[in-house]
Amino acid sequence: MASPLYRNDRPGQLPKSWYVASTDVPPERPPLYGHTTADVCIVGAGFTGLSAARHLAAKGLEVVVLDAHRVGFGASGRNGGQVCSGYNMPQRALAAKYGADHAARLWDLTEEAKDDIRKLCLAEVPEANYRPGLAEAATRPGEVADMHRDAAYLQETYSYDKISTLDRNAIRDVIQTDDYHGGHIDMGAGHIHPLRLVLGIAQLAERAGARIFERAEVHHIAHGDPAEIRTDKGRVKANHVILAGNGYLPNIERKVTAKILPVNSFIAATGPLGDLAAKVLARDIAVSDSKFVLNYYRMSEDKRLLFGGRPSYEIAFPKDIGTLLHERMIAMFPQLDGTTIDYAWGGTLGITTTRLPAVQRIAPNVVSASGFSGHGVALSGLTGKVMAEAIAGQAGRFDTLSMLKVPSFPGGPALRAPILRLAMTWYAMRDRLGL
Repeated sequence: MASPLYRNDRPGQLPKSWYVASTDVPPERPPLYGHTTADVCIVGAGFTGLSAARHLAAKGLEVVVLDAHRVGFGASGRNGGQVCSGYNMPQRALAAKYGADHAARLWDLTEEAKDDIRKLCLAEVPEANYRPGLAEAATRPGEVADMHRDAAYLQETYSYDKISTLDRNAIRDVIQTDDYHGGHIDMGAGHIHPLRLVLGIAQLAERAGARIFERAEVHHIAHGDPAEIRTDKGRVKANHVILAGNGYLPNIERKVTAKILPVNSFIAATGPLGDLAAKVLARDIAVSDSKFVLNYYRMSEDKRLLFGGRPSYEIAFPKDIGTLLHERMIAMFPQLDGTTIDYAWGGTLGITTTRLPAVQRIAPNVVSASGFSGHGVALSGLTGKVMAEAIAGQAGRFDTLSMLKVPSFPGGPALRAPILRLAMTWYAMRDRLGL
């Protein structure tokens, strides 16, 4: 099976996305040549790895970050830009599964994750353009009551008062399609330009003293104290290792890849819509809906509709991403008939069997976080911060996350792809039938 690093991409080339077109991407950093040492070596230069690098370097540790492609090459620089509350499991379900106290600690971590992004965008990376507001829309009538109960639970249990519930008419006033039966808007969540944010965090990490090497693919990790991390052109001996490749991590550590299923998702960007934008979204919010094979979308700063979803369940990207997404877009918003698609791109995220992140201690000096299952913009940076704390000797919050039960996928890496195709085809059929 082809490496996830090269299955759909060329070495060192960022996708032809609106994010790249609207960003001043810095020159490529050099690869790692020869041997070096570090207190911590981090594999992966996305939100998780760079967050860890920034916090560790600020503590005075010597940090090396290795990425097989470029900073922000993977899901961190391609995603829908949604800064979600909580996890990809309702908070009341977490409380039932793990108990009220543990669930409260988990909730506090996600609130901190969102707050970190807001503060970072305000003070250090304003170009990431954080904007509040994220709606969840119900595609079936029976889902509305559950969404409203979830919102009430957060208000009653955690005094979270930032969610407004919507009935069919109210959601139609904001999201101008007939597809939805109700839902809610969370003004404590939001949306950002993800590529600008990840590039900004990389600069902050470097200012703190971290060294970042691009086109430095790790092909082997020799466990020990120190561990040795090997690339084609160099080696790093490090006292600690952080694995932060998520859905792009090749099979260099089975304890990670066994728990993560790489899933492709795609985004299309229309041409600028001008006044027509307000006839799609009456408010400047992001949206995700309740389909298992969900749609997610928002307006860009120049009034393009950035419309995402999963029109293909194969490992390889389809050649006609833009056409497939445009058809889904027009079916939801007939008022966009006649619009053009200027950009279309895909990326790979990591999901787990439980849709909860897999935060693991692989060895005494090797930790990993992955499988954010669609909630990675906020959670990935938070887990990087928490792994940095654990390496610095404060493992309490790492333990809170690592206690989440995330079983391995059945059949191992060889069966993940066929299982994915079967599951996604089944759920896509259910979505079409409204089941």
